[in-house]
Amino acid sequence: MKGPLFYSKILLFGEYGIIKDSKGLSIPYNFYNGALKRDENPSEEALNSNNSLKRFATYLKGLDTDLVVFNIDKLESDLNSGMYFDSSIPQGYGVGSSGALVAAIYDKYASDKITVLENLTREKLLRLKTIFSEMESFFHGKSSGLDPLNSYLSLPILINSKDNIEATGIPSQQADGKGAVFLIDSGIVGETAPMVSIFMENMKNEGFRSMLKDQFIKHTDACVDDFLKGDMKSLFKNTKQLSKVVLNNFKPMIPSQFHELWKKGLDSNDYYLKLCGSGGGGYILGFTENIDVAREALKGQKLEVVYNF
Repeated sequence: MKGPLFYSKILLFGEYGIIKDSKGLSIPYNFYNGALKRDENPSEEALNSNNSLKRFATYLKGLDTDLVVFNIDKLESDLNSGMYFDSSIPQGYGVGSSGALVAAIYDKYASDKITVLENLTREKLLRLKTIFSEMESFFHGKSSGLDPLNSYLSLPILINSKDNIEATGIPSQQADGKGAVFLIDSGIVGETAPMVSIFMENMKNEGFRSMLKDQFIKHTDACVDDFLKGDMKSLFKNTKQLSKVVLNNFKPMIPSQFHELWKKGLDSNDYYLKLCGSGGGGYILGFTENIDVAREALKGQKLEVVYNF
């Protein structure tokens, strides 16, 4: 048995801001994926995944049945015969490992599920997002539901505000383009929950709240608009501002060994860094107008290009 593949995602813009109604743009990242699977001789990893899924199944039993109904008997019987989630998506890296798992479980076990093939009205997208948010809260304590939505639909998602989301198209990649969005592997596993609590704690401070509204959200929204319009000149200008705001106000979310590299990019304009997901480790997202220059400047770091301009 092997189920359909569900892919990882990258939130290009909107980390933390979408909690407070900024725009956001999330794209599927097909480099990593996961699927539900059963093996004759399961590895230790498969057994751990199976145990974790059993706890998840117990949690799903308690979800509001007006929202979603699962075929729990089928799920439990599959789990008892050793089903697990076989995934290449790194955990704690901000690329949606739990999102792909949630999408796979919904796809296989939800009754009356909303499918990718039907006309996805805004109401249906919001309903899916609400269901996924409840499901994924098992892993993070609080989830927007966007990661599973992205993984389930395998389409770029534009977040206009909390209750206004749509599937969107993004400008085609230029295979030979020098401009690029890339990932740097920090080599540290990040944990979402502690980072979100630091953010929520900071939100009690009026200065932090106004910085978020007047700077962080302003530049995030501009970046989303620039990216969708393909206005690269303006995109890099706004990404630089966003990178600066993050360095000055989100230090705990940036692994300390990257503070210098972050600043170096801002000073040289060779690249600009931003958080990928909640930060604290995992991947860091980079934007550059010339990937060769960025590679040289970031020698010794592991870079993965995800999008070419």
